[in-house]
Amino acid sequence: MQRAPKSNIRPAGRGASSRVLRIIAGTWRGRRFRFTAAADIRPTPDRVRETLFNWLRERVTAARCLDLCAGSGALGLEALSRGAARVHFVESDATAVRELRARLVEWGATGGTVERMDTLRYLRTKPETFDIVFLDPPFAAGLLGAAAQLLEDRDWLAPEALIYVESAARVALPELPQTWQPAKAKRAGEVGYHLFQKSIPGGVTE
Repeated sequence: MQRAPKSNIRPAGRGASSRVLRIIAGTWRGRRFRFTAAADIRPTPDRVRETLFNWLRERVTAARCLDLCAGSGALGLEALSRGAARVHFVESDATAVRELRARLVEWGATGGTVERMDTLRYLRTKPETFDIVFLDPPFAAGLLGAAAQLLEDRDWLAPEALIYVESAARVALPELPQTWQPAKAKRAGEVGYHLFQKSIPGGVTE
């Protein structure tokens, strides 16, 4: 029997179609990829990503982005496709990290780096400055409030940085830093998604 050529995308099986995502726009527009079936990876659906990047628009171009709890890497990959200068992916699951690194190599991505580390541990390391942060932790993990506070307190955010947050729609958001001004919010099924902008002390944000 002839063997199928090797691929980083696993053969389709039960539930496989639900683990396939596509890049919506930019350099990799239309590319599809499959993500690991790890139980706590809940990738941002295509339609939600489309809305998010409509919100972000030109802010993505040349931006420095941080994709926390990256999982499938869909948010950061979309940002790279749309012209982000850099995306640093942080993920604790070994399989997800391996697949994401392989995808960046396969697609010839520049500006993408992947780090295997727990989110809160990473945010306690020496900070860098990012223009856009994607913060989409597993809903049951209870990480959102603590991660948000570390982003603020340890100076990970550039002036007027944008922070994208996903949470369970039926659960109120935890207390977030007072400097995070709500800009946009919508709901898709059981997911609530929000965009915040860091305000400048004594200044005005749009």
